[in-house]
Amino acid sequence: MNRLKNATSPYLAQHADNPVDWFEWGADAFAEARRRDIPLLISVGYSACHWCHVMAHESFEDSGTAELMNERFVSVKVDREERPDVDAVYMSATQAMTGQGGWPMTVFATPDGHPFYAGTYFPRAQFQRLLHGVSQAWQNDRDTVVLQGSKIVDALNEQSRLPSGPLPMAATLEQAVRDLAGGFDPRAGGFGGAPKFPPSMVLEFLLRHGTPDALAMAEKTMDAMARGGMYDQLGGGFARYSVDAGWVVPHFEKMLYDNALLMRVYTHWWRSTGSTLARRVALETAEWLLREMRTPEGGFASALDADSTGPDGRHGEGLFYVWTPDRLREVLGDDDGAWAASVFEVTGTFEHGTSVLRLLADPDDRARLDRVRTALLAAREERPRPGRDDKVVAAWNGLAIAALAETGALFERPDLVEAATAAAELLARLHVDGGRLLRTSRDGRTGQNAGVLEDYADVAEGFLALYGVTGDTRWFGLAGELLETLLTRFADGSGGFFDTADDGERLFQRPQDPTDNAVPSGQFAAAGALLSYAALTGSARHREAAEAALGTVTVLAGKYARFAGWGLAVAEAALHGPAEVAIVGPSDDPRTAALHRAALMSTVPGLVIALGDARDGQEREVPLLEGRPMVDGAPAAYVCRRFTCRAPVTTPAELKAELAR
Repeated sequence: MNRLKNATSPYLAQHADNPVDWFEWGADAFAEARRRDIPLLISVGYSACHWCHVMAHESFEDSGTAELMNERFVSVKVDREERPDVDAVYMSATQAMTGQGGWPMTVFATPDGHPFYAGTYFPRAQFQRLLHGVSQAWQNDRDTVVLQGSKIVDALNEQSRLPSGPLPMAATLEQAVRDLAGGFDPRAGGFGGAPKFPPSMVLEFLLRHGTPDALAMAEKTMDAMARGGMYDQLGGGFARYSVDAGWVVPHFEKMLYDNALLMRVYTHWWRSTGSTLARRVALETAEWLLREMRTPEGGFASALDADSTGPDGRHGEGLFYVWTPDRLREVLGDDDGAWAASVFEVTGTFEHGTSVLRLLADPDDRARLDRVRTALLAAREERPRPGRDDKVVAAWNGLAIAALAETGALFERPDLVEAATAAAELLARLHVDGGRLLRTSRDGRTGQNAGVLEDYADVAEGFLALYGVTGDTRWFGLAGELLETLLTRFADGSGGFFDTADDGERLFQRPQDPTDNAVPSGQFAAAGALLSYAALTGSARHREAAEAALGTVTVLAGKYARFAGWGLAVAEAALHGPAEVAIVGPSDDPRTAALHRAALMSTVPGLVIALGDARDGQEREVPLLEGRPMVDGAPAAYVCRRFTCRAPVTTPAELKAELAR
């Protein structure tokens, strides 16, 4: 009996018609394994995962393979995006046993959940042999199997804590830049070789650090990513990663978290340099997000699949996005088609003579480019679209709220701020209750999975960014509630944070990973939100918690800076104060708006803004505003650090001068 039909996860729903007797993760699966005295087979993936689809078609839809699974195992299907805690502990085991990881992840575990064998993708014939072998080992040599599982659990628990250190100092951050430079690709930008992932958090750190070497690495990388195949040159938005070192061919899935993080960092690049490319990419990514990822409830969907059906009816990876010279001529005519093939490097860079579009240089005729892009995008819309995972993940929507709020404010696009507010309203309405968070919802219905550390931290970060843009103190208050839960339920007692709450489900290991992955680590995201909240409230408790959480950065900065980008960015803010700007004045007064924009345009790392209308008593809700009156009836701005403020100013020029100090 397949039990996935009513799952809120689109990934689980994709497997609802498999002949496999799937369980969702939960007590029922463990009880069934104990009752039948057989192992668990835990399969972990996500809906946009290409190789997850391949293994599903090859094995989970195959009646012979399903018969083996049903007879000899209790099979559990897990959406890693709904249960990042389950994914984390079993990924640690998989990496420890095999030296590598990835999805789909295939784990065999005792009825107590202890892993004893693991791998990733297996072709059908190999998978069937594995099923026979593991089952025979369970029947004939169980003591060894159980002992193996216990040893793995013990070893993982012994290695789970990363040493911490003092708060990073300026020298630590300079060493991190040198470490990053050692792995930098001077030809193509980015760090390391193939596959090459967008280093979003590292880019934010490099922009905040601001030295010539740091800015050069950031600008080279962002220019190369935006001009390569990983960026959708027609519709905007970034694919998950590049399969090569030159940003030519992407892995075509598009993730909400990547695009939220990159939209924000490209916006910040424009703020630092005025780059026209940065402006275009930030706004195109925002428009893609609103056009293709918004849900009817106002949130943002998780991902678009890599796979789709091409113009010839062939199903495969990336077919929605690729072109041939002949197809360009069909859409554009001979003249524009040949021009587009040259401009977009349509030279057979992908499979079967197709190409991913790149724009290595801006053509002189911008009007022609815009006309061609519009025509190609319209033609592409006629193709079968990639599937969309439309569940709303709290953490990733928090990242999107922060990005849209800042992008909308800096580029004077109120529609983007309105979209950020609508997503925040959805989270407040469905996901947040009494300071606790649920991780996912879909179609206006919440899932049952508790929020993890990144959910609390990223949603608080999004709410604080939205408050700084809108001045609506509701978001400030909700952020404070979430951070209170974070401090009381997730702290490890040694300055760090666990990834799950103290009253959450007990796994064989309580996950705790302080390093960045595709998104900021929960610990570094928590440090950033706590630091911003401390700057707005003067709370020593929040400040001390933020600084303690940054201690891991000091350990990582010298050799592993690529995995601590967000922590390094937050450390830059901590070393600069961060700067606190209190702006008081009527919300409908253009002088207030001018001061607000001057503050938003500042590149001071981690700057926080308290915005209050002196007529409605907001100064009583946000401590940074208390005792900060207007000056002779004029809107005023106060620049402070650690709640010690300089004399108020009343013009944007004076505010810029104060911030420059």
